Amino acid sequence: MVCPYDFPLSEKDMRVYIPNLVFGGEESVAMKRFGTFWFKSWGSRDQEGDGPVIKTLVLVATRALCDEEVFLNYRLSNSKRRPEWYTRLMKKKIEGDGAKINDIKCDTAIDLSSAFDLLSAIQRLRTLGTSNNSPNECLDLYPSCFLLSILLFSSYLALVESYKLDPEVQKQQDADRVIRLPGQPIVNFEQYAGYVTVNESHGRALFYWFFEATHDVEKKPLVLWLNGGPGCSSIGYGEAEELGPLLMQKGVPQLRLNKYSWNKEANLIFLESPVGVGFSYTNTSSDLLHLGDKITAEDSYAFLVNWFKRFPQFKSHEFYIAGESYGGHYVPELSEMIFDENKSGPKENYINFKGFMIGNALMDDDTDQNGMIDYAWDHAVISDRVYHDVKTNCNFSEVNVTNACNNALNEYFAVYNIIDMYSLYSPVCVENTSTASATNKHFWIEGASPKLFSKFKEWFKKPAGYDPCVSDYSEVYFNRKDVQEALHANVTNIGYNWTHCSNAINQWNDSPASMLPIIRKLIDGGIRVWVYSGDTDGRIPVTSTRYTLRKLGLQTILEWTPWYDYEQVGGWTVIFEGLTFVTIRGAGHEVPQFKPRQALSLFKHFLANQQMPPKAF
Repeated sequence: MVCPYDFPLSEKDMRVYIPNLVFGGEESVAMKRFGTFWFKSWGSRDQEGDGPVIKTLVLVATRALCDEEVFLNYRLSNSKRRPEWYTRLMKKKIEGDGAKINDIKCDTAIDLSSAFDLLSAIQRLRTLGTSNNSPNECLDLYPSCFLLSILLFSSYLALVESYKLDPEVQKQQDADRVIRLPGQPIVNFEQYAGYVTVNESHGRALFYWFFEATHDVEKKPLVLWLNGGPGCSSIGYGEAEELGPLLMQKGVPQLRLNKYSWNKEANLIFLESPVGVGFSYTNTSSDLLHLGDKITAEDSYAFLVNWFKRFPQFKSHEFYIAGESYGGHYVPELSEMIFDENKSGPKENYINFKGFMIGNALMDDDTDQNGMIDYAWDHAVISDRVYHDVKTNCNFSEVNVTNACNNALNEYFAVYNIIDMYSLYSPVCVENTSTASATNKHFWIEGASPKLFSKFKEWFKKPAGYDPCVSDYSEVYFNRKDVQEALHANVTNIGYNWTHCSNAINQWNDSPASMLPIIRKLIDGGIRVWVYSGDTDGRIPVTSTRYTLRKLGLQTILEWTPWYDYEQVGGWTVIFEGLTFVTIRGAGHEVPQFKPRQALSLFKHFLANQQMPPKAF
């Protein structure tokens, strides 16, 4: 039996579902249908008497868990108050895929005109009755279903007089709405995915996956997440394996809910950038030969400008950017572009940008590479001789590489053929051992940035964590045709498989040696900046980050101090003038995967701009 996430109510269904529903106000206004949703608006006088309030009722029916339970969800919004939720519980028998109505029980109507919050709606369910059925008996009989209905439902859009979407904009949003993915559990938030064109003449389009917050969508900030590489997917890593609401199942290419998803605190966008990464594409193949930091920032900015045109209801939200690894370049560079364009660009493109956060981030070539070598020696990964050879023969502040440095680095990186550089104390994926690259090349490649470490197969290897082979499952899942159709992805039939890190990008043309001038500029401009570091990462270790931050020369406001995750130390923090640094104890390169609860706490405190908990709780 087909089990859709929701199904449209026919006019016959409407008459059966809401025969006794009191709307209040203008009864003559007819219910109107919009896709799978029905809505009705009416006018009333605001309590303060300063004008009419237009209320809108949105209805959607959802078949829960492919069972006989069917819930009807009411969402009541008005132009002067936040949306309120009302749930109507009913039981019906379903025959086949047609979802025919044979019997309805617990059919209790709610007078929405007098119920202003969920608690009062529940109370009315308990006190209102009909001659044939007692609401008390209904709730006693199906309490879990009632609670489930509250958790499972979200309406598509509350159509309020104070903000009406243009029909064409509404059409675009509807086209991007993800109904349900194969193997996806039921969720209580909306999700959208699709393409945003960033260059029409070249046919460049970036793929995104957007998740509304689990609650208070209208109040929560909007956050863009960027993974690094360069050339690696924010969907494959960030969404499906780290901080997104839908994670890969262990052992099977299916999805599970993330208990510590960051959309508990914000509305989340995951972007595959630049073109050639994941599902993002260009119709001009030569574009792939001219990629670099600059074009990535420009296209990402164009994406945001055009995305806000598609989702204008989020234009006024506080906007933040977060990322990791080579996101230490992507995030500050995009932040600077927004910062500058907000001052000099068209007013209609203004973005309410407040700050950014980067983790285990590549920020400065010299300190990052020196810290990497020092960390490996200090953590007993390399011998004294290898450490001495690298330190003696390599000058990481220079672009050109000597043969002696090259040979020393070959020995250094050979160690990481047998352990996981991204999480020193986690197991490697045994399934991948035979296919892992055994190349003895170091991470500098011809024709690209000298610090483009991710362009060799060993750098594509996923950090270990609870399941070191999870990337294998992701690649199977996202290459499924039914998954791509559900995500509105691969619409141009890209001539290569979806991979975590792009095989189509073979050249990177610009990569500044240091992000510190940009970071300092943004700090001076009042932009919130947080930097965090998982302390078991060997690639961009905490040692590197501490060297880099010292180079900024910021005044220390709060000295090195522990922060707590309940009764345990979660890590340490230092607050500088304009920048907060946080370490996460026991986390590898991808902090949200290794320490998801602590990562969510970090994210929450970043958004609130609050110090991490200084005491056990």
